[in-house]
Amino acid sequence: MKTQIEQNGIVILTKEASDSLEGSGLWNDDLRPTTMKEHSWKGLNFATLWIGMCLCIPAYTMASGLISLGMNWWQAIATIFVGNVIVLIPILLNSHAGTKYGIPYPVFARLWFGSKGAHIPAMARAIVAAGWFGINTWIGTGAIDTLLSASFSFWNFSGHTVIVFALFWILNVAVAYKGPQAMKYLSLIATPVVGISAIILLIWALTNSGGWGPILSTPSQFQTTGEFFKVFFPAVTGVIAFWATLALNIPDFCRYAKSQKSQMVAQSFSLPLTMTIFSFIGIAVTSATVVIFGQALWDPVALLAKFPPFIIFLGTLVIVISSLTINVGANVVAPARAIENLNPRRITFGLGALITGLFAILMQPWFIMENFGNYIFGWLGTYGALLGPIDGIAIADYWLVRKRQMALHELYDVNGRYSYTGGFNKNGVYALIIGVAVPVLGLIIPGLHFLWDNAWTFGLFVSIIAYTYLMKGDQSVLKKGEYEKMTSYKNSVSGNLADTLDGSNPNVNLY
Repeated sequence: MKTQIEQNGIVILTKEASDSLEGSGLWNDDLRPTTMKEHSWKGLNFATLWIGMCLCIPAYTMASGLISLGMNWWQAIATIFVGNVIVLIPILLNSHAGTKYGIPYPVFARLWFGSKGAHIPAMARAIVAAGWFGINTWIGTGAIDTLLSASFSFWNFSGHTVIVFALFWILNVAVAYKGPQAMKYLSLIATPVVGISAIILLIWALTNSGGWGPILSTPSQFQTTGEFFKVFFPAVTGVIAFWATLALNIPDFCRYAKSQKSQMVAQSFSLPLTMTIFSFIGIAVTSATVVIFGQALWDPVALLAKFPPFIIFLGTLVIVISSLTINVGANVVAPARAIENLNPRRITFGLGALITGLFAILMQPWFIMENFGNYIFGWLGTYGALLGPIDGIAIADYWLVRKRQMALHELYDVNGRYSYTGGFNKNGVYALIIGVAVPVLGLIIPGLHFLWDNAWTFGLFVSIIAYTYLMKGDQSVLKKGEYEKMTSYKNSVSGNLADTLDGSNPNVNLY
């Protein structure tokens, strides 16, 4: 029996197959595969999504850390560009699966860890995302609170920070509650607003400083190429870790893509170029502040506080939009989906978003930032880097083991092939352990510290090799001809699709 339809590289379930899964414990309206109608995101939507998320305070200040390590401005910019091009590769590879089969990240994880084992990579991604959600909400709160205090003398009343945090938290959760589709419209607003504001800030800096400023003329502190590379490689790993977590759950967004080409082209240009250009703006403006104010102001909030009240007000709105975009897109969608996947019959995405918000509060981000800021940031960065092995397993499974062919119906069948034994794919667990263990050797053996400096990269490649080897001959892999037997091919909306579009074919689910 045909259970799925492939049309122009996108696979959907037949209506009969979809109806048969309605009572499955692995199925609900949020986790089900998208329909053909829901594949509506064009390249513009993916471009604005990434541009909106990249135009944020951490991206603005990213180069400052690299310059403090001894790099000059162009070395810092080159490092940021290289890191983002590298992380773009797993993003695009995992995007393909989300686009082709219309599945979110936790469902994609069932393929390589099993119906129950999928909770391991899903919750691993969720924990770090929830941690960052709380921290970014607190950072946004501090920025808004500082700008309000600079604008209004009455704002320094007792409890003002608590009020700002509560309102900003509610705003984040409210937008997240609407689901990933809300990001589609939020990004369309955020991209031009924040982008134009950044350009205006750059023009102001150049006009008032009479040039680029001293930071752009400061030479590199490295005397040899070897000295540079000792800093470059761990710095690249840090840049990769910035988006390494989203490389895992990018299917949560790409499941709505209209075509593979549109999402691939849009993401390929928007991510590395936006991060690089925005980081350069951060360097250039900061360099100008040395001339204008006599000190380097890397924090855009501290810079805005020096402007008149009306400009501060406009800047506050921009920061709210910027913080909201990256926080919801990068830090709420993944944990909300992971929580929903724990019990799809009882938990919705909206409820998962609310639980994520509450968990972020319980982590007390204000306490973390006040007392253990450097440690926690280091820990979360390290944790993000160690997600490399999960990226590697996902890539190996989809591209090398299954060669992009799967039984979509069985991802939602509790007795299907992707439940493996007892709901766990032991090969995925073993590959994960091996992929994490190899970089950790760099912490134990001094001569192998380069493994830890490049934890994400080594973990990714080691897990690819281990998982591909362990999955040889696995019973869950479709045998030759099986995919064709379960798949009906439709190549256009004319001719053989005429009966589909007028509703006369009950086995097609294109609504």
